Amino acid sequence: MKKFWSILLAAALLAAALAGCRSRGEESGESGGKAVTIRYLNFKPEVAGIYEEISRLYQQETGVRVLVETAGNNSYEQTLAAKMGTAEAPTIFQINGPRGFASWKDYCADLTDTELYKHLTDPDAAVSSGGGVYGIPYVVEGYGIIYNKAITDRYFALENRGTAYTSMEEINSFGALSALVKDMQAHREELGIRGVFGVTSLKAGEDWRWQTHLANLPVYYEFKNNNVDLTGEDIKNLAFEYGGNFKNIFDLYIDNSTTDRKLLGSKIVDESTAEFATGQCAMVQNGNWVWNQMKNVSGLAVRAEDVRYLPIYIGIEGEEKQGLCIGTENFYCINRKASQAEQQAAADFLYWLYSSETGKKIVTQDLGFIAPFDTFTEEEMPEDPLAREVAAWMRREDVVNIPWNFTIFPSQTFKADFGSALLRYAQGTMSWDEVEELVKDRWLRESEAIL
Repeated sequence: MKKFWSILLAAALLAAALAGCRSRGEESGESGGKAVTIRYLNFKPEVAGIYEEISRLYQQETGVRVLVETAGNNSYEQTLAAKMGTAEAPTIFQINGPRGFASWKDYCADLTDTELYKHLTDPDAAVSSGGGVYGIPYVVEGYGIIYNKAITDRYFALENRGTAYTSMEEINSFGALSALVKDMQAHREELGIRGVFGVTSLKAGEDWRWQTHLANLPVYYEFKNNNVDLTGEDIKNLAFEYGGNFKNIFDLYIDNSTTDRKLLGSKIVDESTAEFATGQCAMVQNGNWVWNQMKNVSGLAVRAEDVRYLPIYIGIEGEEKQGLCIGTENFYCINRKASQAEQQAAADFLYWLYSSETGKKIVTQDLGFIAPFDTFTEEEMPEDPLAREVAAWMRREDVVNIPWNFTIFPSQTFKADFGSALLRYAQGTMSWDEVEELVKDRWLRESEAIL
């Protein structure tokens, strides 16, 4: 009898222990008796430590482990390719847009039903194809024409100004912008500036604001108005239908600035930033990332409350409803070849990061992201004025912000050749017709090399 009760007691203790293991397994993300581990392949080494802390906090709150791995500088694609076919394939990885999706579409799960996508402020910003959603932007940046409200207000107060405009709210088309800029340039001495626009940087390697960011607008409108699938082969051809519109805004920049157009070959972006920061010009085309540099310029004269954004108008029908160029080269993807349990765990983790108090605090304060999700309030956005301007334009329902289609530009070679042609045009050694032909030729040649 003693032996019988000893066996019965041992069996009861074993059952209790197994029940406890099952309970702990469920709490730590186990599915079917096997623990679920999420693997995240991080793109930026400089934030690897932050993601490690995110992993620690998430496991502390949920019991689920997130294994963070970080690719070296400029080696993300190679690292991703090396890991995808192994047992260490990432559950969460990232692509840089439609061209990245074309390379990794076999591994991208449809994210249409995920909670993160449901809270995306602008669903059109996602990488989509055939009715599915395969990449969700997790940080956005914006660029446009930054202007100093103190200087534009000074212009509107001039009794002898040549326009009838009384505020920047009335400037909502290329026609209005052109008239304003040309008259401000004529009154530059009264306004205390050297030119309306900061110097147009056309030195090789410093021309990305034009051959990439400004070029984004005509490319966007051409593909949009022709219903081109950005993940398909039709993007191999660019007719440059709106090349004339590009020329008009480019001419406005270089003819109404602090520097003669023939002297732009040695000019760099930092010079335009300094000119704006010190009050030598009223406007400059750039993105919200420039504020951290601008605020540290010696002789800073522009006040944070006067730093505002205006869309880049190029003379397109209906542009009165156009917003800033807002986008990203960073899209989350979930590996569709992972198990369903792993895919769901990955989706849960991403939603936690952008919806929980813990996650949102890290996203805003540590990563410094402008998050494109309605889970964030205005108070939870980064502090700097340009980031807040971008966030405000994102919330506006009366405008359509322009996505970053330059992620589909065929190559750096294309952009470098375009920039070189712009310099020659500015200096008068190349006609605009020749620039347009070069753009179309280089686009096709570089696209055929990769598609």
